[in-house]
Amino acid sequence: MKILFITGRLAEPALRQVVEELAPRGGFEVEVVALPISVAALMTPQWVARHLHVPQGVERLILPGHCRGDLSKLHEIAGFPVEIGPEDLRDLPRFFGLEGAKRGDYGKFDIEILAEINHAPRLSNDELISAAGLYQSSGADLIDLGCIPGSRWAAIGESVRMLIRRGHRISVDSFDCDEVRDAVDAGAELVLSVNATNREFAASWGVEVVVIPDESSSLSGLHETTSYLQERGVPFRIDPVLDPIGFGFATSLGRFLEVRRLFPESSMMMGIGNLSELTDVDSAGVNTLLIGFCQELGIRSVLTTEVINWARSSVKEIDIARRLMHYAITRRSLPKHIEPRLITLRDQKVVRFGPTLLSELAGRIKDPNWRLFAEDGKIVAMNGTHLLDNADPFVLFEQMEIADPTHAFYLGYEMMKAKTALTLSKNYRQDQALDWGYLTVPEISHRERKKRGKSEGTT
Repeated sequence: MKILFITGRLAEPALRQVVEELAPRGGFEVEVVALPISVAALMTPQWVARHLHVPQGVERLILPGHCRGDLSKLHEIAGFPVEIGPEDLRDLPRFFGLEGAKRGDYGKFDIEILAEINHAPRLSNDELISAAGLYQSSGADLIDLGCIPGSRWAAIGESVRMLIRRGHRISVDSFDCDEVRDAVDAGAELVLSVNATNREFAASWGVEVVVIPDESSSLSGLHETTSYLQERGVPFRIDPVLDPIGFGFATSLGRFLEVRRLFPESSMMMGIGNLSELTDVDSAGVNTLLIGFCQELGIRSVLTTEVINWARSSVKEIDIARRLMHYAITRRSLPKHIEPRLITLRDQKVVRFGPTLLSELAGRIKDPNWRLFAEDGKIVAMNGTHLLDNADPFVLFEQMEIADPTHAFYLGYEMMKAKTALTLSKNYRQDQALDWGYLTVPEISHRERKKRGKSEGTT
């Protein structure tokens, strides 16, 4: 198949570079046509229709991503599909499914998330409702009410009923048998946790329980408790207890492996907050790694919380990670180039234009508007009369001699993003938000703001 790419004069060299590298990987031929306009983003389908000549043999046509409007006239002229491409030409590999390709059934999972509201008895009803709502919106399946040892929560039944009325499934984390009884009577469906100290009460609760060892550093008492519960028909899942790094972490992973060997058919759970909350590192990588371990071992539920600031997005991270790991492991493929949302600090790949292409691009610009780029440790600024670069945005800004305060503010804001991109090895695209994976906050472009301002000023 031969594909025709339409662009403007300024973007033509960069587009050719990208599509000529892409064509052999995608199994298609390319033709690039630069129409008589400098900035491709200013095109409209109607304008393209007036200037378009389709070369012989073309079977597909791709327009620049900012070219919005009715495509029917172009369809009529071309006689074959006309599509809108990505707004940034460096996203073309992903557009053609050659980067991060996922099948249509991506998103399935079989790991349940329990999100613990820590010290729940200390919170007001409004605070409980808010915390549960945030967890649920992030992907939690059960809201776990973390009680306070040695202090009975008299109103736990009322709180459980209140949360269930709002559509939440509830588990209770307590060794106080009266507290647990009030919670399950109100509708809680899971109890954390049971061992030799309280297993004789479990049969009367009528719900599933989480079994833990009598001593957290071993599997002592596990056989006795599971046998006791099986004899009484109490459903359970086993948590061998994950220990923090430096306090038996490696050994505790071995306990999970041993429990799976001893209980090949039993449900298991892992409390992963013991690692994400107790390690000085961003939580996404920790959570993703542990979810991979759980997926391989058949651990179908995990407990987490979001107390420490660096783990404040753990539930969302686990929700994304369980889909990624299910997809990768069920297909026996690496969990790589599949799910970009968990890559937040740095981008998957940093695309550079290089000094030759940037210089050529600067030579094509005729207007005074500044274009900014960030690569090779420097911010590059160009317009119709200047091509400047510097690693220090303050020095570069002085060289640009910006007189208009509004434009100065805009360029300062953009340079801040460019400097951040250079610092963290991310792609910088002028007038677009930096890509922070699932944490990305969309931005309204400068051009769109100006359009809205004019529109509001005329109404």
